[in-house]
Amino acid sequence: MNAIKRLRKLQGEGKKIVGCFPLYPPVELFYAMELVPVVLWGLTDAHTQTPKSDRHLQNYTCFVARDLTEFILTQGHALLDGIFMYNACDTLRNLPEIFIKETKASGGSLPLIRMHLPMSPQDQTDSSKYFNDEINAVIRSFTEDLGTSFSSERFEEGIRLYNRMRKLAIFAQHRVARGRMGFLPFADTMRNACFMPVGEQVSALESLLRMYPEDSGDPNDSKTDTGVILSGILPPPPSIIAAIESAGMRVVGNDIASLHRSYADIPAPESDPCEYYRDFYFHHTPCSTLLFSGDRRLQTLMDMVDKTGAMGVIFVGEKFCEYEYFEFPYLEKELRKKGVKTLRIEISMQDDAHAGGISSRIEAFAEMTAS
Repeated sequence: MNAIKRLRKLQGEGKKIVGCFPLYPPVELFYAMELVPVVLWGLTDAHTQTPKSDRHLQNYTCFVARDLTEFILTQGHALLDGIFMYNACDTLRNLPEIFIKETKASGGSLPLIRMHLPMSPQDQTDSSKYFNDEINAVIRSFTEDLGTSFSSERFEEGIRLYNRMRKLAIFAQHRVARGRMGFLPFADTMRNACFMPVGEQVSALESLLRMYPEDSGDPNDSKTDTGVILSGILPPPPSIIAAIESAGMRVVGNDIASLHRSYADIPAPESDPCEYYRDFYFHHTPCSTLLFSGDRRLQTLMDMVDKTGAMGVIFVGEKFCEYEYFEFPYLEKELRKKGVKTLRIEISMQDDAHAGGISSRIEAFAEMTAS
């Protein structure tokens, strides 16, 4: 079931849906207000062209942003009850003005709630009070714009459910690393989970783990695979994943923002949303979209290499994603000093049908890494 059908299913069930642009929204907060947050990444099956988006965004804007914009301008009013955004990157930071202008021009109404996430390191500038005000403003805005109310009991329940989902995702990731399941069914399950209520996310992951139990597969075969780590904003398209695994490489670790970086942190339960999200954001797994975490990126990746024993790292660069491309050269240089081979591939999420050249590079990288 594609993203649009899943949104219509939620709508048919009477859910209030909040479309989230950043990868790390305060999902437990939305659960506490009886809203279903959906992270609107991976919308390539929603449309094949982006004509409305292209009227507002340059053609060198990453396809994630172009997809998001096209969806909001063409189908957002019909499928969403509101939009939530924070300042994840320069492109996303400037989209609200486009949406507000176009919404007014069309005579529609789609509440847009913004939060500014302080990007200065906490050991340099204490922005706790400012951040608390932002969290409280988000609650107030949703209460006023969508007619919701915040429940402390549901907030604590949401924390338990989302932490359960995160633990299951980590279990599934370990099974991929051990060769008990392929990376593609895992990545597909996580992508589909973005368009489900958290209870269904838990059920989907439990079903995946039953389908690929710990004792499945041939452990002797998996030992012959070359372990690699995938790093990037989004997982590669299915044909690229197939090329990686067909070349005899196994994804023993993932540093993908929409995957591991999004569920790696399991914050301690906390009844105060401000306390909870200060911990969640300011101690978050380092990500290029969280600028204050940049100094921790290299060490986190090196620790993953040591823990998994990976022989190589494949950087999956989303075309025109400036935040990731600023980091790649430095990370590659430091990994090579450590004796870890690297490969950088550039994709757009519409490149799946033209993966032949990338597949050839992956085969060559697999030979080089295994030697």
